[in-house]
Amino acid sequence: MLGINGRNAGYTLRWNRREFYPRVDDKLQTKALCEAAGVPIARTLAVARYQHEVRQLGAALEPFKSFVLKPTHGAMGNGILVITAREGDRFQRPSGRFVTLQDLLFHASSIVSGLYALGGQPDVALVEERLEVHPDMRAIAVEGVPDVRIVIYRGVPVMGMTRLPTRSSGGRANLHQGAIGAGVDLETGRIHHAVHEGRAVARHPESGGEILGVAVPQFDVLLHAALLATDQTELGYVGADLVTDAARGPVVLELNARPGLAVQLANGAGLRPRLDAVDRHLEKDMPLEERLQLGRRIAAGEIR
Repeated sequence: MLGINGRNAGYTLRWNRREFYPRVDDKLQTKALCEAAGVPIARTLAVARYQHEVRQLGAALEPFKSFVLKPTHGAMGNGILVITAREGDRFQRPSGRFVTLQDLLFHASSIVSGLYALGGQPDVALVEERLEVHPDMRAIAVEGVPDVRIVIYRGVPVMGMTRLPTRSSGGRANLHQGAIGAGVDLETGRIHHAVHEGRAVARHPESGGEILGVAVPQFDVLLHAALLATDQTELGYVGADLVTDAARGPVVLELNARPGLAVQLANGAGLRPRLDAVDRHLEKDMPLEERLQLGRRIAAGEIR
């Protein structure tokens, strides 16, 4: 298993140049890079960069019945507020609980103040469209939309998982808050292993839906989008987070220059052998499609 110190010293510090970090730490920069490359992203509905702009969010959100309010420089899912429906100035969360417009504006103000930002610096409140659960995933996602994390090393996909929301995670696809981590086979796109709160599971503990063997919808398209988006950053070790939306298909949510290591637990396998194999077999200026196939062959154990 790859540990934090090994990840930092051998991969993030070595392959991720500091001047390129804003390309992934700032979600608005990430969205601009993806859009320029033709990579689908979640639609931006409103932005508040300063406190006086927070007061204008109510009018900006008037046309929308559902949306997601999040910090631009947030991490680990902190500060994300999902709204699934509204009744006038009352907004419903995935749990069914309602919050008021004043609650929303207070949350946005807290975001701008830097409450959820990396380093506590002033931030930007970002409102995006709310993506919908793909029908193929509804039985194993509770109160939220599952996402897919692809770890990409030197432009090669090395490991992937889908994070399945639960009630205990508040409908968020975040493992630290109680979501399920399910390893995805890079060749077939099917879930082959899953863990929840440190224990292996075969079914969703709340819905009862069978997890193992489920195919992530449009996984090939997700992989291509992850590689294309990551190529724009010029970073060598990245976690790409995507969602297969029910209507739009694969969409990039964000990129991460310090991807966590729980993907190893989700897959029941270590990253280091795959990373070493990339170093041995990656050729200079290898095209995207060849890099994708290299990652799949390494993950399958065909080459080491």
